[in-house]
Order: sequence, then structure tokens, then C-alpha cells
Amino acid sequence: MIHISIFHDSALDRVEGYHVEGHAYYDDPGKDIVCAGVSAVVVGTVNAIEHELSFEPAYKMEDGLLQVNVCLLSDKQQEHNLQVIFRTMISMLQTIEQSYGDFIHINVIKRGGAPE
Repeated sequence: MIHISIFHDSALDRVEGYHVEGHAYYDDPGKDIVCAGVSAVVVGTVNAIEHELSFEPAYKMEDGLLQVNVCLLSDKQQEHNLQVIFRTMISMLQTIEQSYGDFIHINVIKRGGAPE
């Protein structure tokens, strides 16, 4: 199963990054449409950030693992665009999860909270 954690800062209402780990085992390697779909979305998100926002997010990529973290951007328009990219990624992953829920699980991890 592919496990996806989305890290959400509740205090700032922003996605900070994501962690994707595992394999779907929907089909043989090279024929696994679930793995291919998830990989295209999560790697494509890194590429979109690099291309559209002109910076490389902090990430770690290995076989069956992708971890991406992005600090709060000082440019408000770039931060807005980053959040649009992340929310688009989440929508695409949720679409895959709706069709192939036995092979992919998404968990939103809320961090922070309202400042006291």
C-alpha cells in the first residue's frame, strides 16, 4: 500500500509538505497504474514548484519514498501559488484514492494550532 502524509500547519492554514512511502502492488512492476499515477502526481508537484516558483524545495527521493518540505515563503504571491500547487496535488491524489482505496491511503497531519 502507498501511504501518503500531508503536513498541514493549522495556525497558518498552509500545507508544509508531504511524505509518500510504499508501493501499491496493484499489478506487476512496470504495469502498476496506481504507483505510476501517484508517482506522476507527487514528482510532478516537485517539478511544478521548481518550474513555476523558480526554487527547489527540500526533498528526499529514494525507491518507494518521497519526502518534500517547504518553509513559509516571504513573497505572498509565491506562497499563494505554492498552496495552489499543493492543493491541486491533494485533489489529484484523492481522486486516485477514491478509485483505488485498497492501494493508497492519504492522511492529513495537522500541526500547530491557533496562537494563544
